[in-house]
Amino acid sequence: MNRTAKTALVLALVVVVAMAFRVSWNALRDVARAIGADDTGATLYPFVVDGLMALALVAALVLTEPAARRFALRVLATYTLASLVLNYVHGLVPELHGGSVDWGRLADWGPANYVLVLLATSLPVGSIYFGSDLVAKVLHHRPDTTTDGQKTTEIDINRSMSDLGESAPEPIAPVADPIPLPAPVPVDLPEPVTLAPVGSAVAAESAPRRRATGRVPAAARSARPNRTADQLLDEARSVTADWTDDQLTADGIRKAVRTSAEKARGLRDTLKAERSAGPDEAAGEVAA
Repeated sequence: MNRTAKTALVLALVVVVAMAFRVSWNALRDVARAIGADDTGATLYPFVVDGLMALALVAALVLTEPAARRFALRVLATYTLASLVLNYVHGLVPELHGGSVDWGRLADWGPANYVLVLLATSLPVGSIYFGSDLVAKVLHHRPDTTTDGQKTTEIDINRSMSDLGESAPEPIAPVADPIPLPAPVPVDLPEPVTLAPVGSAVAAESAPRRRATGRVPAAARSARPNRTADQLLDEARSVTADWTDDQLTADGIRKAVRTSAEKARGLRDTLKAERSAGPDEAAGEVAA
């Protein structure tokens, strides 16, 4: 439907509603006079009832929250029913047309008259309460910015996820055959070094070599002999006999005799002290 057709439809609806309001306005005005309203109040009374109906209809179209929309629809239904009852009473009581009915008299039967008067007089008060509540709900309403396409996509996704149910366990992938490891490369072990006795040169004995096919276990490794302080000192003297004073450092001694840094510093200090004391004193110390 194009814009022109929509505009014509809306205008036709406005005209029909205006004519219907004019018919209802006549009946409600006569009812208002019967319950004691003056000319101004009787003229405004139809706007109180039918006007709130229009306001409730607009609020029901604007509000998106389910609770607020149900409230607006209930107000619309209540005031529509009340307007229908008062229009029906206006048609049943001819005296209301000419204004000759007594004040507060809408029916001949007493209980029905009390109910109708209570209904007619409570509608203005209810219009104030319900109308204010509807306006407050509309003013505090935050429209949903989600488009219809996004809502449809979300619904489809939720349905798809619910249809899937519990996911089946993934099949176990077959284990491939292990890749054979390459043959171990033969490793030549270093020749064990044996320490010579004190006062003699270091002698190296060559042991027969054997080819290793892998890592040598800890039990098969040759343990380094524990040397005493005198043995370390004698070995250091033998190794550093032809060293200069500049070459006599703790790091050099540590590498030569394969000892700790702390012991190497002690050996360095002892050897320097012996060199500075001279050969005679050193010989005396050794003899002692």
